[in-house]
Amino acid sequence: MKTKKELRDEYKQMEFPRGVFQLKCTINGRSLIDHSVDMESKWNRHKMELKFGNHRNKDLQKDWNQYGEENFSFEVLSVLKKEEEEKLNINKELKALQDLIIEELKIENRY
Repeated sequence: MKTKKELRDEYKQMEFPRGVFQLKCTINGRSLIDHSVDMESKWNRHKMELKFGNHRNKDLQKDWNQYGEENFSFEVLSVLKKEEEEKLNINKELKALQDLIIEELKIENRY
């Protein structure tokens, strides 16, 4: 059995995907585009807020309540490349990447 220190060190060594993702309602096509240095955790946070009925985006919450979780999809739109991660401000880079994706994909029907 691993010690707490070993588990903590293992966790620190883990790499989490950084990038831009989309949460999309398959019924009306509306999307929430977001970015994170840990997309899995951010997606879990969005999902838990929606399940508990207290998501900060009220329009998204309304659609989630109306259509149900089964009518939403999660899609990774872009992952920050390893060499790009070495830049000083990862969050700034991710926000710029998010804006670029929104512009390129012409995503207008957003939350």
